[in-house]
Amino acid sequence: MKVDPTINKTTLDNGVRIVSMTMPHVRSVSMGVWVHVGARDETDAESGLSHFIEHMIFKGTVRRSAFQIAKEFDAIGGQTNAFTSMEHTCYHARVLDTHLETMVDILSDIFLNSIFDEGEIARERPVIVQEIGMVEDSPEERVHTMMGPAFWGGHPLGRSILGSRENIQAFDSQTIKGFFKRLYQPDRIVIAVAGNVAHDRFVERVGPVFSTIAAGNGFAPRGVPVTGCGIQLKHRDLEQSHICLGMSGVSVADPRRFAASLINTIFGGNMSSRLFQIIREQRGLAYSIYSFLTAFADSGMFGVYTAVDPTDIDTSVDLIMDQIRRLKREPVSDGVLADAKAFTKGNLLMAAESPDNQMVRLAQNEYYFGRSIPIQSVIDNIDAVTAADLLCLAEDLWAGGNAALTMLGPGVDRTDLCGLLNL
Repeated sequence: MKVDPTINKTTLDNGVRIVSMTMPHVRSVSMGVWVHVGARDETDAESGLSHFIEHMIFKGTVRRSAFQIAKEFDAIGGQTNAFTSMEHTCYHARVLDTHLETMVDILSDIFLNSIFDEGEIARERPVIVQEIGMVEDSPEERVHTMMGPAFWGGHPLGRSILGSRENIQAFDSQTIKGFFKRLYQPDRIVIAVAGNVAHDRFVERVGPVFSTIAAGNGFAPRGVPVTGCGIQLKHRDLEQSHICLGMSGVSVADPRRFAASLINTIFGGNMSSRLFQIIREQRGLAYSIYSFLTAFADSGMFGVYTAVDPTDIDTSVDLIMDQIRRLKREPVSDGVLADAKAFTKGNLLMAAESPDNQMVRLAQNEYYFGRSIPIQSVIDNIDAVTAADLLCLAEDLWAGGNAALTMLGPGVDRTDLCGLLNL
């Protein structure tokens, strides 16, 4: 029995999956061509290659130059972009429903027929090097990047998605084509579309094109990471010291993910959260402070970020760690839990009104669960979480050991921080 008549799925003979959600109340259509390949699938020498390919996809096909690709999207008022994550690469666009056919034609062309011209590669190298520099120049982004090796160690999850400058300079057309052919296999491709679109009509357009992708020789299994509690400190002449803490989290499909989301909200996910109220409102130690969840297929991290005056490092870290320990020993009140649930459900339902968000949900549900997960099911699972569940999860995740720590800025050249990080 079909759970939701607005959601449909078709699997092509070669394994490419097409999933759609019909949203007749909107005038636009959001489409994404997803590949279950990301930075964690690269070797050390390939680090940054998935992201490089993401850039090069828009740099010309047999039929279109890079300028023509940009011009044709602009001519229909379309919005197009791409992103690379640790586990996925996505090429996506959104247009009015009357321009669906044009969007399908362009996205299909760039995905299947990109030529990866050596001249275009040479011109794109400095662009990506500048992107690396932009991240390094941003203290907040940089301290998050430093958390990779501190928490994930030598596992590919610990590397930057952008790769290194040395790797970027070494990539050429042959390297890119080889990686693309080896890893962009049809059974790892999901085409997701949401908006004012009819499933059968959409399949008629994309099916014949994507069914031409030949099957590959299999995909090497991903290594399961072992998380740690490293410390990485980097001095930089700044006004503030930027701090990131990393602790054990849950994977994308962990049944406890609903409880983890609520803990994140209560702890540092909004303006009424404990961290925001204590660190900013009561003590005035920071302008920005928040907690976050990073989840992958087989592992996850629960993190905290803030930036404070160098003289307030110890006080701030101690306050944060104390609130973590509080989650382990003290159940949250019924009122706090109810507020967190209302906040989480409200954000979920508002996001569901966007075709872009629904397109992303379709693809991620297909990859991690092999089926669509109704929003009502998510809401029911959120409602079912109890204060005892939160306490149990905190105890399980942070039973002992230390948190990983990265700091960037002045006042971080020290060796006496371990005592503050005990969970």
